[in-house]
Amino acid sequence: MLKTGAEHLESLRDGRQVYIGGEKVLDVTVHPAFRNAARSFAMLYDKKSLPENRDIMSFEEDGDVYSSWFLMPRSAEDLQKRFETHRRIAEWTHGLLGRSPDHVASFVTGLAMRPDMFENIKEGFGENIRAYYQYMRKNDIFACYTVLPPQGARKPELYQREGMKVPTLRVVDEDDAGVILSGMKMLGTSAIFSNETWVGNLLPLAPNQLKESITCAVPLNSEGVSIWSRKPLEKFAKNQFDAPLTWRFDESDAMVIFDNVRVPWEKVFVHDEAEMSRAIYVQSPSHSMGNHQSNIRFLEKLKFIVGLAHKIVQTNGAGHIQPVQGILGQLAAWEGGLEGMIQGQLHCPEELVPGYLNINRRYMYAALHWCTTQYNSVCDTVRELMGGGPFQMPADISVIDDPDLKKTFEEYWSVPGEDAIDRMKLFKLAWDLLGSEFAGRHAQYEKFYAGPGFIVSGYNYLNAPWHEWSALVDMRMSEYTAGSK
Repeated sequence: MLKTGAEHLESLRDGRQVYIGGEKVLDVTVHPAFRNAARSFAMLYDKKSLPENRDIMSFEEDGDVYSSWFLMPRSAEDLQKRFETHRRIAEWTHGLLGRSPDHVASFVTGLAMRPDMFENIKEGFGENIRAYYQYMRKNDIFACYTVLPPQGARKPELYQREGMKVPTLRVVDEDDAGVILSGMKMLGTSAIFSNETWVGNLLPLAPNQLKESITCAVPLNSEGVSIWSRKPLEKFAKNQFDAPLTWRFDESDAMVIFDNVRVPWEKVFVHDEAEMSRAIYVQSPSHSMGNHQSNIRFLEKLKFIVGLAHKIVQTNGAGHIQPVQGILGQLAAWEGGLEGMIQGQLHCPEELVPGYLNINRRYMYAALHWCTTQYNSVCDTVRELMGGGPFQMPADISVIDDPDLKKTFEEYWSVPGEDAIDRMKLFKLAWDLLGSEFAGRHAQYEKFYAGPGFIVSGYNYLNAPWHEWSALVDMRMSEYTAGSK
């Protein structure tokens, strides 16, 4: 089915345990810290069902209609359909919702293309992943993931030496009905707005970390689950004019704690397999499909930033200055380079799983590396173009509430071709994206959303055609000998 926005909001009124510091949130859809972000996610469900989007953003199978992020690609047309689905979602949100509903859904879809891999882990796990994928697409489930141990707890021996409880999530008991989980997982980006969390491991585990290797799906209103939000930035946005992005797109991040949470066997996919708890993502299309979405999301965000830079230059009347044109050209080159890498993923696909078509993983990981290392450079470049513009604006839009102040504001802050209010609107938008606390969160997020830098570099190392490049050197070396002329 295709869920509506209203249905998604209603699904979040499920008794989940959400905390902002010491405050327990009773309804995330109306609380001042989350209500607008919740509506932004709901907007995605409504917009994808509109007539102009439905053909692209949904597909039919077995007599039912599903969101296209659950489409298992078998052709170039399917890859293009998935690309355009991701692109539209990112366009509607300016790439600011990193964990939109199409992200983890793509991970799970890629995993479900390799049920044999799960069956090799344990009999019945292959059927589990097939059934969960079908459940997700049938109910249009929005899942986040919690796939990292908490910082500071990645050396359990240090806790054991001090006689402290290791906080990392693990299986503490199991029986014929399922497993029982206790501990903490990070980082539940969008968990507050999701239906379920995919629990897993994207970092390697030691061979003896069998109980931490659990991979499963858990509804976020399950008994014993609590969601601990970071400082919610939306709560402190006074109005949409002064903080237009914080107001709508603070997807939030959270730690998720499991206190003796029961998970039935049918929602368990890896258990007591340390190596495979991470390997499932790279031995299937999962990791590449999920991060292809991340690439596309980042591209739309980059387009937004570049467009903002150009508009700032126009407002400042600096578009005729050659060095300024050079800076804009650099931004345009970055955008073009990333778009080229993404198009390469589509036009040089791989058959990773027989019968299915996958995007080019090497080009995807190259793009992922660029995105996670260059975001700050992009933002710094635009801040250079902004100069002191944001600091020249009045504190907030309340300046227009007083007729005399408004008159003075319009007289002194207007420029040829743009009135004071529109100019202020532009710089408030720019500051929210590039200089505010919301901007600081995004700078940190874009650096680490794919894992530590060495992990992303490692993906590129593993997917590089080293033998081909070495052969080029060997070929040249074979053409001459010592003493040859």
